Amino acid sequence: MSAPDPAPETRTDPWRAGPYDTALRSGGGPLFLRRDDGGLVPLEVERWCSGADAADMTVLRRCEGAVLDIGCGPGRLVAALTRLGRPGLGIDPSPAAVARAVRAGGTALRRSVFDRLPGNGRWGTALLIDGNIGIGGDPSALLRRVAEIVVPGGLLLVETAGADVDERSRVRLDDGDGGRGSVFPWARIGGPALARRARAEGWRVTEEWTASRRHFTALRRTF
Repeated sequence: MSAPDPAPETRTDPWRAGPYDTALRSGGGPLFLRRDDGGLVPLEVERWCSGADAADMTVLRRCEGAVLDIGCGPGRLVAALTRLGRPGLGIDPSPAAVARAVRAGGTALRRSVFDRLPGNGRWGTALLIDGNIGIGGDPSALLRRVAEIVVPGGLLLVETAGADVDERSRVRLDDGDGGRGSVFPWARIGGPALARRARAEGWRVTEEWTASRRHFTALRRTF
């Protein structure tokens, strides 16, 4: 893979300031996604800031070639890839996330998946873990984008919701103590709905599995 190019111009982004960066710098929550209906979805900051666990390793053992971790957060997966001697890069729009990923021993770049990326079209595996299939609020659009990122026949490993849901909403980050970020679109999707969307976007499901009560789907690019 070629060396990462310089970071793009900073723009308004809920992941680049406020409650998310604060939580990552401290290594813990509380941190929530507040939905537009007022509901709070807890985010597992402590787990994200820890090392890769047994469920994470079931994902990493399935990776092929160079790995792009989309929305890498504080970098536990890219750090684990480094320890395994596997080529990998994490991308995340949060400066605090990228800094923590690098300190953990991973390689990471401040970038959105929709930005220009190094090695575009040459990644063997892409990861969308910790609910990151929700990035951008449109799983179908994200599947199309990832198809541009991986090699023909490349692999996408996705963590899905446990229930058969296909939800799109507007959310904001909330620290539970009055600190809130800006509103942005998000999605939540279960395995069956992901399979339906994937077929329509040129992916096929090759495997589904559960580990530590977390749910995963492997997709193979078909073109």
